[in-house]
Amino acid sequence: MTAVTTPQASPPVAPEPAPRPAPPRRKRSVAWRLRTGAGASYVMLSVLALLYIYPFLITLSSAFKTDDEATNEPLRLIPQTWSFASFERLFTDVPLPLWTMNTIFVTITITLGRVFFDSLAGYALSRLRFRGRSLIFASLVAVMAVPGVVLLIPRFLILKQFGMYDSYAGMIVPLLVDAAGIFIMKQFFESIPAGVEEAARLDGAGVFRTFWTIVLPMARPALVTLFILSFQGSWNEFGHFIVSRQSPETNTLTTGIASLFSGQLGSGNEFPLKMAAAVLMTIPIAIMFFVFQKRLTNTTEGAEKG
Repeated sequence: MTAVTTPQASPPVAPEPAPRPAPPRRKRSVAWRLRTGAGASYVMLSVLALLYIYPFLITLSSAFKTDDEATNEPLRLIPQTWSFASFERLFTDVPLPLWTMNTIFVTITITLGRVFFDSLAGYALSRLRFRGRSLIFASLVAVMAVPGVVLLIPRFLILKQFGMYDSYAGMIVPLLVDAAGIFIMKQFFESIPAGVEEAARLDGAGVFRTFWTIVLPMARPALVTLFILSFQGSWNEFGHFIVSRQSPETNTLTTGIASLFSGQLGSGNEFPLKMAAAVLMTIPIAIMFFVFQKRLTNTTEGAEKG
């Protein structure tokens, strides 16, 4: 007998996956336009940043040049001959240490005074209800709209009348309160719920104690911002120090460097000396902004936690 063989069934073949539909042409063109727009924006921002920082690079480069090179080739970024003579002259021919000490003393005093008085005034305008409160706030906003140079001559006359001209008091007292600082603190205090102060009032705390122990610690982001802005503003202050003092012993970095630019050291351009002084004056402000740049933009953290 012959064996009958039955054909084996072939394994089932898995169906081929259906091809994915191609994305619509409209979506591809929109994505391409978005990427192109973002790339063009980055290129434009990079060019603007380069234009913005280029003058500072010229300043930094000129500080290490010789007088002849800084005069003949002022736009060269890399000096042909590196020279540190300008920095040496700043500590020999120029009273830079005296200017620096005056600037540090005046800046720290003004900054601490602004942080305290601006926060105190901002809290009063935010929480206290008294007659004329709206008028005071409107006057504050009006003062912010007035250019500072307009107030220089009246400020000079007031300082002369009170006998504060050419003194540290005349340099510091008019700058202890700032309208912009009061505005910043008032707006931040209004974002803090008033209910956080009720427990302190029930315990018998007065207005100042409530402000000092409860509300002010919550305003730390705004205080940091105010501290940075006050430090930068008083460090770079020029107009007020021109009209409030006269003697060389009270020169700050701004007025002292301005005297260098007026040619008090003799003939010649003296570009490297002036640029070296400007670079050294910029270093503290640059360090402060790099350290506190995140806190400078975060001004609502305290209110959210409250």
